Amino acid sequence: MYVVVVYDTLAARNAAILRLCRQYLHHVQRSVFEGSLSPAQLRRFRYQVEGVIDAGYDSVLVFTFPPGTAPERQEWGVAQAAPTDVL
Repeated sequence: MYVVVVYDTLAARNAAILRLCRQYLHHVQRSVFEGSLSPAQLRRFRYQVEGVIDAGYDSVLVFTFPPGTAPERQEWGVAQAAPTDVL
């Protein structure tokens, strides 16, 4: 399935969640990742994310699209290269 992940975490956890997301998905903007994952990969990713974040403070949004479908992504304005800085 196609997955889009957006996160907002405490600065102290940004580097850990960034590294974790990079293991599974393509980095498209500062805290936005996308790519294809199997159901097993998504479960493993969720388990690992839940081990990093503070569920009472941090937010991770995961948008999933059924197999065989993918969102149409449009970039308006200046296309952004994947960030190289880690907060």
